[in-house]
Amino acid sequence: MTSYKELLKQREALEQQISEARRRELSDAINQVRALVAEFGLTSQDVFPTGRARSASAGTKVAPKYRNPATGETWTGRGKAPKWIQNENREQFAI
Repeated sequence: MTSYKELLKQREALEQQISEARRRELSDAINQVRALVAEFGLTSQDVFPTGRARSASAGTKVAPKYRNPATGETWTGRGKAPKWIQNENREQFAI
């Protein structure tokens, strides 16, 4: 049966081997990617697109359309309706 110290030495040796193997494989992968980029004339935008474009109005504030006369709370009419306006005629709360 191996001792604790021997097992620690084995783990250290394995971690060093893992680190070396990773470094070699990363180097090979980078070289392969660089070759493909050069061969096809790719740009970083081709490889890593930024995603879909946001509309000009995305994230802008909207004026409230409804006001609770009892508390002064407002609601824009977007999203889930607050409890004070649910099952009510919204015209009576219009601003």
